[in-house]
Amino acid sequence: MNFSKDKFVFKVKDHSVSGEEFELWMDNQWELLVTYPQPTPEQLPAYYESADYISHTDGKRTLFEKAYQFVKGIALANKLQLINSLNTKGAILDIGAGTGDFLLTCKNDGWQVTGIEPSAKAQSIAMSKGITMTSSQNDLPDHSFDVITMWHVLEHVPDLEAQLQSLKRLLKPEGTVIIAVPNFKSYDAQHYQSFWAAYDVPIHLWHFSKTSIEKLFAMQAMELVKVLPMKFDSYYVSLLSEKYKTGQMNYVKALWVGWRSNWKAKRSKQYSSHIYVLKNTKNAK
Repeated sequence: MNFSKDKFVFKVKDHSVSGEEFELWMDNQWELLVTYPQPTPEQLPAYYESADYISHTDGKRTLFEKAYQFVKGIALANKLQLINSLNTKGAILDIGAGTGDFLLTCKNDGWQVTGIEPSAKAQSIAMSKGITMTSSQNDLPDHSFDVITMWHVLEHVPDLEAQLQSLKRLLKPEGTVIIAVPNFKSYDAQHYQSFWAAYDVPIHLWHFSKTSIEKLFAMQAMELVKVLPMKFDSYYVSLLSEKYKTGQMNYVKALWVGWRSNWKAKRSKQYSSHIYVLKNTKNAK
């Protein structure tokens, strides 16, 4: 799967680790923004080496991290409610499982859980919670999962086509895939432009719209059946964006932008992040 550099958008700085600048280019066919240049798989781990990468820790060092963990607890309950509304309890795979809290919530509710997490640190924390973890999707059997989730993970995957094919292989014939990714067409993205924290270059390699998700998964014969908002994300992303833009969190300004983004999205349906629910159909095209 080749992507075209149809239109240069702007340069974005890596604010977390390297301070390097990367370019975003629009692919018109897929309505997808692509990060250039993309680090090689060997280079990528170095860009994750930040103590502020919260999903790889259970950190509560600062007010910001405490707020993140509090909101995460609410989000976990909402995610469980979502998967229970879509499927009867069975086997669930979470790709990019982080420290395993989502799978622990599912396990306690009666799901058979498996996690994939490349970070050895995060994987160790998850395993200490009794979660079955692995580092590779290739070792898992075909058509073995009722639900596969990727919560803010698809944008990190170096080989997008191979990942979509893997989802198809692992999913049961009547299974469900749930993808959560940032939405570059949201108001907060338009407001902050190159300072929008959800661009998060270079570890975010791809930047999706509704159109790109629908088209990409259609190539694997998976149908988009539902799009749901992640309303907390506009506040979290705006706080980080304010820090990147001004050097300070600017809580009041960030909360205002986050609220305004959600308010505008009531009409536009373009929230800061979306959850996409996709159902398996037949054979891939």
